[in-house]
Amino acid sequence: MIRSAQLRRLHFLNALFAPLTGHDLYLARQLDDAIASTFADARERTPSDPDFVRAAADLFAKLCGSRASHGFFHFDAAADRTGGTPLFARANLMSGLKQLALCDEATVLVTNLRAAHATPTGRMSPKRQRDYDDTLDLLRHLTAARTRRGANVNLLFL
Repeated sequence: MIRSAQLRRLHFLNALFAPLTGHDLYLARQLDDAIASTFADARERTPSDPDFVRAAADLFAKLCGSRASHGFFHFDAAADRTGGTPLFARANLMSGLKQLALCDEATVLVTNLRAAHATPTGRMSPKRQRDYDDTLDLLRHLTAARTRRGANVNLLFL
């Protein structure tokens, strides 16, 4: 039986690597095993674990680097204190979309946006929730408006 943490990892990997694997869950399982084998400790990794996300993003970027038609951009909103605010999230996403402008297919991974809006304890007040929702909408609309008409861009939020 697949545990819930492993199932969440498989869903994340299946969504991230879908352009390369064609939504093949068997390949997602193989990727999960490969990424897990890179860690020295044997603790259970979750998709919200920064080390796991970084390892998956690095592997995906490496695989996309060999394909000229597919680009990849990873935006970590919690990398600095201002990353989750709409102004800086917009600026970071625009820099990524500029890098991906010539690609026919692209994947944009946005991580820790919710954590950037939450308090240090992880709570979301109604105002913080509204700000988070507004930033999500801004990033979705910005991606739709600033990509080439024929391009296929996958926008993933984790």
